[in-house]
Amino acid sequence: MNFEEIITERPTKTVYKDHGRTIKLFVENYSKSDILNEAVNQARVEETGLNVPELIEVSKIENRWALISEHIEGKTLDSLLKENPDKEDYYLNIFVDNQLSILHKRSPLLGRIKDKMKRKITNAQNIDENVKYDLLQRLEGMPVEDSVCHGDYNPSNVIIKDDGTIYTIDWSHVTQGSPVFDSARTYLLFNMDNKVELADKYLNLFLEKSGVSKREILRCVPIVAATQKTKGKEEEQEFLGKWIDVVDYE
Repeated sequence: MNFEEIITERPTKTVYKDHGRTIKLFVENYSKSDILNEAVNQARVEETGLNVPELIEVSKIENRWALISEHIEGKTLDSLLKENPDKEDYYLNIFVDNQLSILHKRSPLLGRIKDKMKRKITNAQNIDENVKYDLLQRLEGMPVEDSVCHGDYNPSNVIIKDDGTIYTIDWSHVTQGSPVFDSARTYLLFNMDNKVELADKYLNLFLEKSGVSKREILRCVPIVAATQKTKGKEEEQEFLGKWIDVVDYE
C-alpha cells in the first residue's frame, strides 16, 4: 500500500489521504457489521444536506476493510484554535453554531442514543452495579428527541476550507436523540483533554445559543462518562470515575 499521506493512526484503523480521497483502513478481522453500519450512517447524514464528506465506496484492501470518502482540504478548528489563541471566541462561536446546525437536522433511520447508552451501561463490566442502577434510572428520565447527534463533536472533527465552508467529519458515532447528550459529550471531551476553561466557555456559549438549561446538560454528563468508561481505556478510568459520581450533579 503506497498512499499519499497518513492523516492519523488509531489502534483499530489508519486514516490516509490519497489523490483527493480519505481512506479509513481498519485492522484485519474488524467487524464487518460495524463497517457497514458506519457506511450506512454516513450516507444517512449526507442525505440531511449537511456539509459532510461524500462516501465513495466500501471496499477491501489487502484483506482489510476500508471506507473511502471525499477528502476535505482545509484546517481543523483544533489547529486554528492552537494557531490563533487571540481568536478563541471567534472560533468557538463557529464551533457551537455548527453543532447547532447539526442538531437541527433529522434522520429518522439513525439508531437512538438512549438505546445505545442503555446497552453500553447495562453490559459494562467496570461500573459498580448500584451506580449502574442510578445511571440507568437517570437515563430513563431523559427526554426522547430526534436531533442528529454527532457523538464525537470536538474541534478536530470540524474542518474549515480556504473559502470558509465548514465541514464536519468522522460520523462513526452518529445517532438521533436529545441535543443535551451531544453537548454533554463535547463538554466532557474538552475536560478529558485538560481544557477546563475552554470547556466552561463552550458550555456557557452552547447554553446561551440553544436555550437548554445547564442542569439538563450536567445531568447527562455522568451518563456520557459511563459510556466512555465502557471503552476500557486504562488511562481514562480514574478520570471518568470521578465524573460518574451522580450525586455531584443533582
